[in-house]
This record gives sequence, structure tokens and C-alpha cells, in this order.
Amino acid sequence: MIRNSDKHRRRSIRLKDYDYSQAGAYFITICTHNKKCLFGEVIDGKMTLNEFGKVAEREWLRTTEIRPNVALDEFIIMPNHMHGIVVIVESNVGATGRSPLPKGPTPKSIGAIVAGFKSAVTKRINDLRGAPYKPVWQRNYYEHVIRNEDELNEIREYIVNNPLKWDLDSENPGNVTLGRRHLAPTK
Repeated sequence: MIRNSDKHRRRSIRLKDYDYSQAGAYFITICTHNKKCLFGEVIDGKMTLNEFGKVAEREWLRTTEIRPNVALDEFIIMPNHMHGIVVIVESNVGATGRSPLPKGPTPKSIGAIVAGFKSAVTKRINDLRGAPYKPVWQRNYYEHVIRNEDELNEIREYIVNNPLKWDLDSENPGNVTLGRRHLAPTK
């Protein structure tokens, strides 16, 4: 079968020539596979984590234990996605230990942090549900380089208020979204 490389090529969402291992603050969003609600539910504007949601929360908090160059700021585990602010507190200096033909994300980068988190959560959840190869996460993730204190505070507020706005959230499978216009679910 001949594959159309243009049709199957994924467009990068990363900033061209940006070093995602350098010190700075990054806003991360990671969605579950097929946006399935795996982590719990929002009740009265508050996120209630189930067993899988607690696994995701524990693994997120372990990030700083595993990676001493990272600090975590505000985060929230939602039913089918998570948002978090990751701060790389030191940049890579000197050799990275990478081979000339790299496979996978740059060590100590946002990509490596997200990959490690997703892998750990997937392993633990699949151990719990007895399904070793079942996907937990969608491919890739969204990231945004936070450029100043005002932006940082806006993102913190967005994260904290995310459960309050779940009924209007485009990630909520109970909602129907057409483009940027939101339509309430029909009853």
C-alpha cells in the first residue's frame, strides 16, 4: 500500500528552533485517548478524582522527585485531560548525553517530562485494570511557553477555575462544539 506522506504527516505544534529544555515556565495540557473520561467527574464545580485520577495526580506530584531540575506550579486533573504549569528551574548546560541519532525527546525537556509522566500513569492504570497495552493518553500534548508574570497568573486562574467551567468546556464530551461556538447538549 502506498502511503500519502502529506496526508499522514503531523504538523508540529512546537515553536521552531525553541529549546524546550531551557529554564522557564510552561503550560501543559494532556488529553486522554479519545477524550474518554477516565479520571473522575466534576460535581458541583469541583473535580472528584477516582482511582485512576488519583494515580495521575500522584505521578504528576512525583515529577519533582524524579527530576530535580523541575518545579510544579498550579495543576488540575480533569475527567479527560489535565492542565499543569511546569517550571524548569535550570537549563541544560554542557553535553546532553544524547546520541548523534536521537530517538525520543531531549533529556530534561518538556517533552521528556510529559513522556515520563504519560508512561508512568499508563503503566499504573493498566496494571489496575489488567489491560497492559490499552492506551490512556492521546498522542502528543499541548504546551505553551509562559512569557511573563501576568500570563502566569492568568493561566493559574484558568487552571483553578477549570472545574467550575466544565459544563461549558469543549473537552467535556457532554457538550457539542462546532468550531469555536459552543452548543449546549440536547435533552
